[in-house]
Amino acid sequence: MVTQTRVHLQTLALLIFVVHLSRPVCVDIPSETNAVLGKSMKLTCIYCMTRDEIKSKTHVDWYYMPNKEKDKTPIYKYVVDSPVELDGPFKGRLAWNGSPDLQDLSIRIINVTYNDSGIYECNVYRQFKFDSYKPSASLTKEIKLKVKAKATGETAALYSEIMMYVLLVCLTFWLLVEMVYCYRKISKSDEQAQDTAY
Repeated sequence: MVTQTRVHLQTLALLIFVVHLSRPVCVDIPSETNAVLGKSMKLTCIYCMTRDEIKSKTHVDWYYMPNKEKDKTPIYKYVVDSPVELDGPFKGRLAWNGSPDLQDLSIRIINVTYNDSGIYECNVYRQFKFDSYKPSASLTKEIKLKVKAKATGETAALYSEIMMYVLLVCLTFWLLVEMVYCYRKISKSDEQAQDTAY
């Protein structure tokens, strides 16, 4: 009984150690480009910082162009820790959808209309804060948005989602079987060690 308790405590200590060492990861994904009429749409703009312990001042500007030839219209900005919705065709229909650590700098269009089709541009400017040196970095992303009357699902996306869930179930089952097998093997070896000790 003592060995089972020891195995449980060692497993718990290892699990706590692994969870303590794990850190969140930033993944730069492209934005969706098809919106559905009357629904909300997230315009994704992600700018990962490689070292989260470095402090920075972030400034974000969002622009809209009905097509490539037209001038850019400023629609949204994020300055000094506060999002600001600008006057224009999107007034009252934009919401900040970014993360608190400012790696996700996305906005959401509420109640999409056909007039929202066009090119959106996300401009990010970061100034890093060091004692004697203040380097900066910038990023520009374009999103070409098309508004459709109904949502259309892609076949490849459906198959990949089904495969993901099947794999998840199979791998979870395999992990469970491996854990039971290892636990039994450890228990038998502990029993044999106790038998030979007497």
